[in-house]
Amino acid sequence: MSSSVASAEPTDLFDFVVKQGNGVKGLSQLDLKTVPELYIQPPEGRLDKNLIVQEESIPVIDVSNFDDPKVSDSICEAASKWGFFQIINHGIPLEVFENLKEAAHRFFALPNEERKKYLKENSPTPTVQLKTSFSPLAEKVLEWKDFLVHHYVPEDGEGSKFWPSVSREQVLEYMKWTQPLIKKLLVVLLKGLNVKEIDEAKLSLLMGVLFVNLIHYPKCPNPELTSGAGPHSDVSSVTVLLQDDVGGLYVKGSSKDDDDSCWIHVKPIKGALVINIGDIFQIVSNDRYKSIEHRVIVNGVKNRVSVPVFGNPLPDAVIGPFPEVLEGGEKPIYKQVAYSDYFNYFFGKEHDGKKTIEFAKI
Repeated sequence: MSSSVASAEPTDLFDFVVKQGNGVKGLSQLDLKTVPELYIQPPEGRLDKNLIVQEESIPVIDVSNFDDPKVSDSICEAASKWGFFQIINHGIPLEVFENLKEAAHRFFALPNEERKKYLKENSPTPTVQLKTSFSPLAEKVLEWKDFLVHHYVPEDGEGSKFWPSVSREQVLEYMKWTQPLIKKLLVVLLKGLNVKEIDEAKLSLLMGVLFVNLIHYPKCPNPELTSGAGPHSDVSSVTVLLQDDVGGLYVKGSSKDDDDSCWIHVKPIKGALVINIGDIFQIVSNDRYKSIEHRVIVNGVKNRVSVPVFGNPLPDAVIGPFPEVLEGGEKPIYKQVAYSDYFNYFFGKEHDGKKTIEFAKI
């Protein structure tokens, strides 16, 4: 398919991008002058720059001492008020970050045919899969991104040995550092909910499955018309995000309690990780912690990569407000739901803000 792809019929374009597995990366290699119609968001789906609050930023927390009550209080306060915060001095070497970002660029620089080896129908292992957009079969307008999903199982050499050689070691090294960090965050957040017994079973409920994605947002000829990720909240317990220096992540909200229509740019900080509360923690905390809408805007001159790690419950886990949260007589806002049902509901539709959590409400 030539550069005429920009004016191709949507069905032909969908076939090229999704069914043939070329992705947005394949499109970007055609030297497009204009973005194809299939990627043009309606006006209401674009970020209104008048709603960006320039003077706002999410909290930045020094976690060099997780045992310090002030650090714990700062984390729990950020989880309650903002749902998003950045952490610094977390102990992960900067070199690990840089190697991982370079590995992500290397994978998406591979020829189309090499990347296609990791499409669902081709992948040598179910623990790695190449995808595009968010949920292409359910979306009216596709998102301008491709991503490589890894199901991370510690000490599982069988699955990971089939991961792409250009990025495998860097992903595994990163996860060796990140998994214990997620555990530390969960312990702090659980203690903030007065959960006294924090054992492996409780932690497994919240992070029984870990996914790490290498996300690639190719530079776009008309970035103002497109979306890298539409407004949504995560269906994780907690998400740990490494972003590069290009920027483009926006979080909904403001320090003003009466204004939740604004968008705040999460400015990249060298060596920092972005932490956000997912829907599952909002549910188990009965709304004490907040999962917040966020979105990604693509760039017109640079490729952007980001690497989120999602701590998810096991598929057969049943999620609802923790008994400890309801001890004082507080009424539950959410029912008990199977996580697999919640997960499938989220991925069965396009990004639609915070509507997924309504699925779990009483």
